[in-house]
Amino acid sequence: MELNALRQFLVVARLEHLSRAAQELRVAQPSLSRTIARLESELGAPLFDRSGRLRLNDTGKLFRGYVERCLGELDAGRRAVAEAGSKGLGTVRLASETFLTLTGPLAAFKRAHPTVEIELDWTPAEDMARRLRAQDVDLCVASQPIDAEGLEAVRLLDEEVWLAMPFEHPLAGRASVSVEALGDQPFVSARRGHWQRRLLDRLFAARDLTPKIVCEVDELSAIVDLISAGLGIGLVPGIARRAYTRAPLACVAVDSPDCRRALTLYWGADGHLSTAARLMRTTITDWNWTTGEPLDNGA
Repeated sequence: MELNALRQFLVVARLEHLSRAAQELRVAQPSLSRTIARLESELGAPLFDRSGRLRLNDTGKLFRGYVERCLGELDAGRRAVAEAGSKGLGTVRLASETFLTLTGPLAAFKRAHPTVEIELDWTPAEDMARRLRAQDVDLCVASQPIDAEGLEAVRLLDEEVWLAMPFEHPLAGRASVSVEALGDQPFVSARRGHWQRRLLDRLFAARDLTPKIVCEVDELSAIVDLISAGLGIGLVPGIARRAYTRAPLACVAVDSPDCRRALTLYWGADGHLSTAARLMRTTITDWNWTTGEPLDNGA
């Protein structure tokens, strides 16, 4: 099997759409179709269901896992050789749902290791486990649980998530508010897939309710500004509540034990971590998320 064919298979498997995969790979669609057909012929089994929309079947999902691990090990070997040859610290590839929370440790890491290259990649939580097992990235920071099979993890932070609103809002004077009381309230939220939106949807779904979303944003730093402008209310993590000073907002507790987020660092249990990735892992795990400084370990 050719490596290029395996890499093309992974793109088709991820997108489950030949024309979009061909566009991303910058190859002709008929050529890509022939590559997938040859691969299936070599394996002696179809990898996709083609009744209607293209779908990766169970055999394809099984094969995808092996291909991801195979190509991941090959890429890891290339990086290890490059690191050994250059005698440098290498590159660290960090994926996260949001980098706002990580600005402190990232800045501290860059000050301590200015020659290390840092590659940051926004990744939705549902893609993190796959990318780690494929060694496409070294480390992932998630604000919601992910499939941890074959991964190691360290819990970084467990914090309450608050309901933010302008001071003049009718709910602003309350100590807490129930989810049921928010059924008719307009919400400013992140788009689907982000942990804030998933938490909001989960809180409402548990009570057979649907949140009223009036504004969806990709730029998470804009959520607080839009709430302050009076467009709606929204969920903000405790760390942002403590750090954010630009907009005057009232924060009210949500009367639900599930209105929390757990920030967790993940990495592959069996993968090779470069020196740079190990140093980044130490910087992140040794960070004091309450004070926004490195932990005082008594040194």
